[in-house]
Amino acid sequence: MRRLGRLIVVLVCVSFFSFILLDLLPGDPVTTIAAFAPVSVREQLKHDAKLDEPIPVQYWNWLSKFAQGDLGNYYRSSGVDKVSADVSNSLPVSLQLMLYSMILTVIFAIPLGVFSSYWAGTWFDRTVNAGAFGAIAFPDFALGLVLSYFVGVKLGWFPTSGYVHPSDNLLEHFRHMALPAISLAVGQIAGYMRLLRSDMISTLQEDFITMAKAKGMPSRRILWKHALRPSSLTLLTVAGLNVGALIGGAVVIEVVFQIPGMGFLLASNIRAQQFIAVQSIVAILAIGYVLVNTAIDLLYVKLDPRVRGVRTS
Repeated sequence: MRRLGRLIVVLVCVSFFSFILLDLLPGDPVTTIAAFAPVSVREQLKHDAKLDEPIPVQYWNWLSKFAQGDLGNYYRSSGVDKVSADVSNSLPVSLQLMLYSMILTVIFAIPLGVFSSYWAGTWFDRTVNAGAFGAIAFPDFALGLVLSYFVGVKLGWFPTSGYVHPSDNLLEHFRHMALPAISLAVGQIAGYMRLLRSDMISTLQEDFITMAKAKGMPSRRILWKHALRPSSLTLLTVAGLNVGALIGGAVVIEVVFQIPGMGFLLASNIRAQQFIAVQSIVAILAIGYVLVNTAIDLLYVKLDPRVRGVRTS
């Protein structure tokens, strides 16, 4: 119940402050779609869309509808459309992109972190760390542009824009998602690898590891069974906190590669000044962030029974 209370508080705070910030921007949907209409017509449109009411009233109207599953409407020259239709199409695309990048992160970060700690100080460790520093310093969108130009345009190995649904063509789906997922994963791989390496080096000096070595256990079993689990707790916590960065990176990457996900939808609505739609998208991203961190919190307690009493007291 405490975690549920935190979720509600975070959602209300994020949505309210984003609503205030969006209200400070010039313009509104009515001005966008009826810029050359008479003032009386624009005022009537604002009244029909309830955009002439005070900010607290507008916020309460949106929040009460959002709690019932109504994400608001688009106000366009062609008519009024539901935001939920676009969100239902865009959300799975963003989840796919983040899932692929997380899979790539786990596949590369964990082995690199484990072997770098085992061979700490060797040429392998120095090479991997130097590459990690470079990857961390390189922004996601910059890497996306570089990969798009050299790998997509020059070499022609992967498409540089667009999206193909898995049910239409699975191979083309992965080809279109390869460069965006790699762009989003490289920085995550570098950060997680360095974090796991540091924890593994400390763990490998613990007494229980020395005892395992004295018993003649194989190095592979010591690394992957006895040392990895206690070393992964900090990594797990940082992974949960880093979901916000992953979401932010996905927003930019989707714009760079023209992927119709939540980030692309968010950018499009900001440009079109569809602030009610922006408010709903921000709220959905905030809910996702808090839910993932809540799941990480529960998993952390499961992996480390020592904190169980502290977390539940």
